[in-house]
Amino acid sequence: MKFENKVLPNEQQLKGFDDNPEIGPIKMLNLVKLKKHAEYSDGRETNLSGLEAYMLYGKETEEHLKKVGAKVIFSGPVSRLMIGEIDELWDLVAIAEYPNRAAMLKMITDPDYIKSSEHREAGLEGQLNIEIL
Repeated sequence: MKFENKVLPNEQQLKGFDDNPEIGPIKMLNLVKLKKHAEYSDGRETNLSGLEAYMLYGKETEEHLKKVGAKVIFSGPVSRLMIGEIDELWDLVAIAEYPNRAAMLKMITDPDYIKSSEHREAGLEGQLNIEIL
């Protein structure tokens, strides 16, 4: 099985929001791998760890989720692998619930969310986002 952590969805994955946009509710399982030190795309100096930058994103995202009727239903650190084999574990796991695909798309394309996501991108090494119906 091949997997590859990414920071942003590709074009085909974004188009998936157009497939039955009203289907829902949907849950998004986030498997998060963090950078040791945050790196902002604008080159700003920072002493933040990847975790600290990602937590700033998480705090701001609570309001973005509320605006579209979504919420985090679980989040926490990954402590160990119980079954299977993998070279390296993710650092965090979270599950967010959205009323439908359209709500998630609305949130991730909102200019205020995009501004908040600077912290996400600074802290993330990559992640897997898995939709659950």
